[in-house]
Amino acid sequence: MADNARAKRLADLIREVVAQKLLRGIKDPRLGSHVTITDTRVTGDLREATVFYTVYGGEEERAAAAAGLESAKGVLRSAVGAAAGVKFTPTLTFVADALPDTAKTIDDLLDKARQSDEKVREVSAGAKYAGEADPYRKPGDEDETDDAAE
Repeated sequence: MADNARAKRLADLIREVVAQKLLRGIKDPRLGSHVTITDTRVTGDLREATVFYTVYGGEEERAAAAAGLESAKGVLRSAVGAAAGVKFTPTLTFVADALPDTAKTIDDLLDKARQSDEKVREVSAGAKYAGEADPYRKPGDEDETDDAAE
């Protein structure tokens, strides 16, 4: 079993090689400049690598990029093997990164919270206290209430 530092170095190398090969080496129009490699993870035995990617565009572009990456998997693995110089070249698995969708969901929730806060601010703008402005007792107030009770 390899150490974690070696797996991390190999993952970084795979990410760089795949990104460069997609940019310059593969002429598939489905894999244009709208595909970005975001992360790579390698198993501890250095046999399998998971490559995370994002696609700029809609569902059609995402489906086309997934099909293009699957068809270019062999060429990309060969390029990784030539660059890595390891005994066994890891198999590549491409996974669409969920980070942009998660970020969009969080942004939508933050917008809803801002709108809710703005509504509360508008409602409370003309509001007045139900009792006195300062409902807490002060040290000097205790003497006055004791005199009034007798």
